Amino acid sequence: MTDATKITAARPAHAPADHPTIKPGKVGILLANLGTPDAYSYWPMRRYLNEFLSDKRVIDYPSWKWQPLLQGIILTKRPFSSGAAYKSIWNEELDESPLMTITKDQTKAIAEAMKARYGDQVMVDFCMRYGNPSTKSKVREMVEAGCRKILFVPLYPHYAGATSGTANDQFFRALMEETWQPSARTIDPYFDHPEYVEALAQSVERGYANITKRPDILVVSYHGMPKRYLMQGDPYHCQCQKTTRLLRERLGWDQTEIVTTFQSVFGPEEWLRPYTVEHVAELAKQGKKNIAVIAPAFSADCIETLEEINEEIKESFEEAGGEEFTYIPCLNDDPLHVAALSSVIEQNLKGWLD
Repeated sequence: MTDATKITAARPAHAPADHPTIKPGKVGILLANLGTPDAYSYWPMRRYLNEFLSDKRVIDYPSWKWQPLLQGIILTKRPFSSGAAYKSIWNEELDESPLMTITKDQTKAIAEAMKARYGDQVMVDFCMRYGNPSTKSKVREMVEAGCRKILFVPLYPHYAGATSGTANDQFFRALMEETWQPSARTIDPYFDHPEYVEALAQSVERGYANITKRPDILVVSYHGMPKRYLMQGDPYHCQCQKTTRLLRERLGWDQTEIVTTFQSVFGPEEWLRPYTVEHVAELAKQGKKNIAVIAPAFSADCIETLEEINEEIKESFEEAGGEEFTYIPCLNDDPLHVAALSSVIEQNLKGWLD
């Protein structure tokens, strides 16, 4: 770190001698992920699910119709089943979910990269859309630390109203409570960023290198959403399809070697198809007994990958006659992923820090 990047508190220029020193303006880089319950027992799970499932970006049914169903039935039963799922993947050593552990590791790695690039001019931290640490609390901390500019970075490669959109909403709500609002920016989705695609491709190549027999097909499974959202203009589906295409082109594969599917269907209406849980069973019945699965829409392994893919979806495949099932982990804190995210951040800091 050079002297040019060292920042110390000082009195404003031309201020009287008794004027208090003021913290110099910093740039905050606030990473944001979906969230996690504080524990897998009933009440922490219920609080988390209530916040998540009450979000109009996630479930947009009228409150008069949805809330009685949510409060009276769903939140009575679902905390038990969701809690059991979380318990099966919980990081017992640190007493936190894998998503929390990985997000902390990502934040640490990105903070180190940003410090090497910008010195003390930046402050890097993370928040969660649901649960803790809250977006509001972290915006407050950054403002108190002297951040006069904040770059908000939802850790979703693809834009969806129910992910990046609601994370941005919460960020803007937090800004509304600040007396002296900092300048703010949010990032564009990075689903087609060359370094992100390269990180995905290398993760697939590493995964395949560790398998004795090459899989018959790679299932690229994205988190699903109601088809209605696509028809209303949400770009998520198109961005997912483009990521798969770019990944295939980078790998140099034929179209028969890779397929896009969607998981985590919830509720009675039709979601984006094909559904991963059904499609892997169809693949097994078609004779594709050896498959690999990757989940590019998740920046960190979580309940939807470690439990849903590696347990429920795997079970569907094996019950239909599948034999070899390989899950390729999310990019997590892989150095190539950290480098890709750092590039995205640096691009969005231009004009603030160059």
